[in-house]
Amino acid sequence: MEMLSGHTIVCGYGVVGQRIVETLLEHGIKFVIVEYDHEVAKKSIEKGYTVIEGDATSSHVLKNAGVATAKAIAIAMDNDAKNLFAVLTARDMNKNIFIATRANDRLVREKMIEAGADYIVMPQNSASDEIVAEITK
Repeated sequence: MEMLSGHTIVCGYGVVGQRIVETLLEHGIKFVIVEYDHEVAKKSIEKGYTVIEGDATSSHVLKNAGVATAKAIAIAMDNDAKNLFAVLTARDMNKNIFIATRANDRLVREKMIEAGADYIVMPQNSASDEIVAEITK
């Protein structure tokens, strides 16, 4: 893989990761996907995406994804503990990277802030807030 710089790393190519990639494509932003599941990684490569197959909590995998020169990392795995560990690993490897992640649990959200996450979304809260906003219009 050529040396990328100023790109975004997308950890996890599930529903949330796919939406992030669609948005990055719309904005012409370079990205690398880090995906643990072999079949998902294979399908992503077939779409023409740059994919690093492996665990996003691994410093070796993040190094291969160019974390040292990346502008941002979107950590979108469906596991709070893995997301937290990926936040810690990414922050340790690049002090200036913008880290956006998801959390399902409020306590984990606090830990992610302590670990160095810049932006944390809680999908359940977002969904319930949107539903209530529509109902109360």
